Amino acid sequence: MKFENVILASGSPRRRELLKMIFDDFSVLAADIEEIVPENIKNEDAPEYLAKLKAMNIAKDNMSSLVIGSDTVVLLDDKILGKPKTRQEAREMLLALSGNTHRVITGCALVIGDIVKSFSVTTEVKFLKLSESEIEEYINSDEPYDKAGGYGIQQKGGLFVEKINGDYFNVVGLPVSMLNRKIEEM
Repeated sequence: MKFENVILASGSPRRRELLKMIFDDFSVLAADIEEIVPENIKNEDAPEYLAKLKAMNIAKDNMSSLVIGSDTVVLLDDKILGKPKTRQEAREMLLALSGNTHRVITGCALVIGDIVKSFSVTTEVKFLKLSESEIEEYINSDEPYDKAGGYGIQQKGGLFVEKINGDYFNVVGLPVSMLNRKIEEM
């Protein structure tokens, strides 16, 4: 597959690294949008909605480029766990995830000219039962605060994972195998 120009509409360093599995050369332009989801959109559909907003925001000024937008949410009992802003929020998220299974949903959007294709990938993640000391040690690190759900599976947060059902890279932030297939279809 050959595109004249590919743009990742995300500032995420994890997505940047993962997209290198598909493309050797691409640009990064983080979309400057308010990530507000209308009330009529279900929580599980929010990542795909936001991915489209991000991609279309960048595509409007880059009509001949393939623009890739992406957004990831962590859902526990259909409640979105965002990025914790404080130690207390991080602690509460990890306590809620402890011993439970949650879903990680990443929405992706591909935009080139007037063509918009989008999809979502869901991975189930089961956490081990966490001790207070494990949680305290983790929230004392920098890891939880820039990640949905307050953990990164590709870092020390991976020590909390008992098992996953689905795409590992989806949990990191970009479902590269499905994304590659969708790009090939374009």
